[in-house]
Amino acid sequence: MRRRRMNQMQQLAWLGVFAALSIGSGFAQTAFPTRTVKVIVPFPGGGINDVLARIVGDRLQAKWGQPVVIENKVGAAGNIGTTAAYQSEPDGYTLLLSPPGPLAINQSLYKQLSYKPQEFVPLTVVGAVPNVVIVRKELPVNSLKQLIDYVKANPGKVSVGSQGSGGTPHLTAMMFQRMTDTHMVHVPYRGETLVLNDMVGGHVDVFFGNIAGVRALFREGRVKVVAVADTQRAPEMPEVPTTAEAGLPGLVSTAWFAFAGPPRMAPALQSEIANAAIAVIGAPDVQEKFCAASVEPIGNSPAEAAVFITQEAQRWGEVIRANNIVVD
Repeated sequence: MRRRRMNQMQQLAWLGVFAALSIGSGFAQTAFPTRTVKVIVPFPGGGINDVLARIVGDRLQAKWGQPVVIENKVGAAGNIGTTAAYQSEPDGYTLLLSPPGPLAINQSLYKQLSYKPQEFVPLTVVGAVPNVVIVRKELPVNSLKQLIDYVKANPGKVSVGSQGSGGTPHLTAMMFQRMTDTHMVHVPYRGETLVLNDMVGGHVDVFFGNIAGVRALFREGRVKVVAVADTQRAPEMPEVPTTAEAGLPGLVSTAWFAFAGPPRMAPALQSEIANAAIAVIGAPDVQEKFCAASVEPIGNSPAEAAVFITQEAQRWGEVIRANNIVVD
């Protein structure tokens, strides 16, 4: 899926593998792992973050010959689980698999955090899922332009759901409103499923959710998708234009998921774990599972992951500041 970008990312990723091998050669004298590795997912089970953790975790377990356990440690927009990972020993036995919020968004959203995102040791960006512009099927719009016109004609009367203040669906909605000079009523929920359930029930008008969560409802005709917030069309919805094709090129929004280790992890250990994760992500059967879940496999190097996360933090920080979004 989205082969052109994926191939470019994978070429860089495999260069990162070779670099990691050379950097990590000194670590080979010490076996890793020798016991259970825990991967903290700071959100509930069943979501795409959890699904990816289990796909990669199963393969790492087979590769390492040691158990890899997924722990869903939820609460406070991912901050509880992320703090637990941050405070763990930098020995490689506790890792974090996180979406943008904890690693790139919350630092601009919250006045205080119990961890410092920039101190996490990046391992690799596992994969990414584009967000899409979803509307309830009864709404009299069938394109992005029609949606913009409808919201302008009904200021303050159109509702937009999200998985909570500060998540990518909420921030994407804020970007949309700022770019189109429109206003919708924000309705935060505790999870994506709840938003979509209310949309199917006719209670929420618009949702900027990820393609993985909505594709079944779209196929069944229970919701409409008017644009893909990505640079390329999605194979799952080839008839749906990108936001650029629909006339709003700046609206690009992707939910990505990154592996990270706690602060002070040794560079050799960082390379060892990243190397294993990148190899797993590159396996054909894993890529098939990712694509089946509407996820674009990435598997870039630690250095590339660090640059990417920093850029994402800057981008979303600008959105948050421009819209004066703060969560106490």
